[in-house]
Amino acid sequence: METKHTEEIKIYKKRNTCFIGIDMHKDMHCAVIIDCWMNKMGEISFENRPSKFPIFVENVRRICSTKEIVFGLEDTRGFGRNLSAYLVGRKFDVKHVTPAYTSAVRLSNPIIHKDDSYDAYCVARVLRDMVDNLPNAKHEDIYWTIRQLVKRRDLLVKNNVMNKNTLHNQLMYSYPSYRKFFSEIDGKSALYFWENYPSPIYIKTTTPEKVYEALKAINQSLKMERILQIHALIEAYGDTKKEFQEERDFIVKSLVKSIKNNIEQMKEIDDELEKIIPLTGYKLRTMPGIDLTTEAQIISEIGQYQRFS
Repeated sequence: METKHTEEIKIYKKRNTCFIGIDMHKDMHCAVIIDCWMNKMGEISFENRPSKFPIFVENVRRICSTKEIVFGLEDTRGFGRNLSAYLVGRKFDVKHVTPAYTSAVRLSNPIIHKDDSYDAYCVARVLRDMVDNLPNAKHEDIYWTIRQLVKRRDLLVKNNVMNKNTLHNQLMYSYPSYRKFFSEIDGKSALYFWENYPSPIYIKTTTPEKVYEALKAINQSLKMERILQIHALIEAYGDTKKEFQEERDFIVKSLVKSIKNNIEQMKEIDDELEKIIPLTGYKLRTMPGIDLTTEAQIISEIGQYQRFS
């Protein structure tokens, strides 16, 4: 797809322009200022804190004096987002520099350098060469917010995969045939069962009828035959009690609580996505096979679709 440039293209007078390339990091940023002949006019390191940005701008103005100023940032989504938003908000020209361009400049040097100062210089080089064609840095908070929600949800999913794998390992010692109990290890009925009966000793202190009544409140479609089958399987095991059984049971209960908590958080994130996605104008779920999660992931990667023809 070809990029559609809807904004007015500004043509820079390079001889009267300072090009500031910035290498972005979590705690510190490094800026290198060059002129159109690639002469290094100055270098500024400053903390990645909004309170330090005004001092940085003052130093840039002092070095550039009467020249026009344009900034180049590789990272306008992550560590460089706050600085980029600050500069754009104060009407500076800020360009988004694709990392592939700076990597090509770095590799073109016969001696490979790898430090913050040289990385910032490479960004400035790309900015000088391509300033008329680089896209302006934009801050559409709605897409950034969706991206953060998607990242958080993905983290919860990965955490639950690890929790379920560990739960499998724990249950096989106490319930060798646990896979026959429920269709899914993390279904509502299954989680309730593991949390309240983490090992057979809990089953042996109650009756099938009481277990059925408790699970019936969780799953209305549950049949008494299923509980009797579970009891029969447990009786066939013999004694599965191990040393430190209480501690083992605690681990099972803890895993179940973590899984349930993650599921609840994912549901809350889905609720937030349901509210915010319609504001983007996307309607990807009208396509077969695309659900809320897939739609959110696609939007988080693409951003504003109006950029494309």
